[in-house]
Amino acid sequence: MTLTSSQIQFIQEHAADDLTRLLLSASKYPEIDMPFVVDQIAARRQIREKLPSWYGNAQLVFPAKIAAEQCSSEQTAAYKQRLADEDWTMCDLTGGLGIDSYFFSRKVNHLTYIERFPAYCEAARHNFSVLGADNITVVNADTTHYIDKLPVVDAFYIDPARRGESNKRVFALQDCEPDLPGLLPDLLKRSPRVIAKLSPMADIQMTLDLLPGTTAVHVLSVRNECKELLFVVEREVEDTIPVIHCVNFAPDGTESSFSFTLEEERCAGLQPTGQVFGYLYEPNASVLKAGAFKQIALRMEVKKLHISSHLYTSEQLVADFPGRIFRVDEVFPFTGKLCKNLSKLIPQANITVRNFPLSVEELRKRTKITDGGSIYLFATTLANGEKILVRGTRLFGSDLRN
Repeated sequence: MTLTSSQIQFIQEHAADDLTRLLLSASKYPEIDMPFVVDQIAARRQIREKLPSWYGNAQLVFPAKIAAEQCSSEQTAAYKQRLADEDWTMCDLTGGLGIDSYFFSRKVNHLTYIERFPAYCEAARHNFSVLGADNITVVNADTTHYIDKLPVVDAFYIDPARRGESNKRVFALQDCEPDLPGLLPDLLKRSPRVIAKLSPMADIQMTLDLLPGTTAVHVLSVRNECKELLFVVEREVEDTIPVIHCVNFAPDGTESSFSFTLEEERCAGLQPTGQVFGYLYEPNASVLKAGAFKQIALRMEVKKLHISSHLYTSEQLVADFPGRIFRVDEVFPFTGKLCKNLSKLIPQANITVRNFPLSVEELRKRTKITDGGSIYLFATTLANGEKILVRGTRLFGSDLRN
């Protein structure tokens, strides 16, 4: 599976075209395999933002649009490299497009890529050659049936397919393929560790119950959107309490992290506050997904507004809080009279609802406040049950350093 020079030129010239019209115009370009190049254009659109280095390489091929849709981003793939050592051998049991295989290969000694679909393997061989990744061996096989032939390695990596019957997306680990809990004992006979990439929708505690021996969970978010969960399972551990690492990559590439254990969270005592102070904090998506609701307050020395609100406040600025930070400009008790008149004071705002009886859409309808602008409005509930609206200004890098 390769691209000819004429196909590469066609893809570049028609990168922004309507794909349906392009397919219908196939008769105008008899020398072009139109379905194939349209698939290439569609896949490239999927990876433009999350895989800029691959997007910029015109020689790479993509076996299916869905492969580009489901693959890791460069940021999350590069993060996974930290979980491996330079002298390791690894085996990717669900190769797919090969993004994670490629990034792991840039650090480890050797990697075996296993994939059940021949077209994916053909594309992977071509792409790895183009990229100069000569320490990857491509194997066309179904991991479930290849288990007895798997190499002995320092780590297995697996990304179970998250689509079930009729291509329906699934999230529970037991619904994914291959069956990781079922394969785990055999995998740990051939390696001291397994690294699993799972859906960001998976329940962390339920997954821990299915994967005994988990020593770490990495919750990865990009631009405050949770993208994937990484579970590190090790063979020779007893009664280990896994550490949860919450990591978020901001639009400027900076990284924030927060680590804790579920045991620490369960045992923590917390007294929510009854008022809003000078600063308001909203944890990033990784912290919220991991459920570090009490630990974030205790460690960062901020006050939680309500046990269920997941918003925090402080008198003094906590500049390294892992999430969005706002200066509080005004606090309004929520009343019917306020709704009628608030749009005169705040005609436009970014509205967020946390533990509040109205949705964002309902609140906009009640207040007539349009979306956008530089003002942020939080609708929430205090520890005493009072419903409030908090008007704030978001603080960024220079504001936080002053």
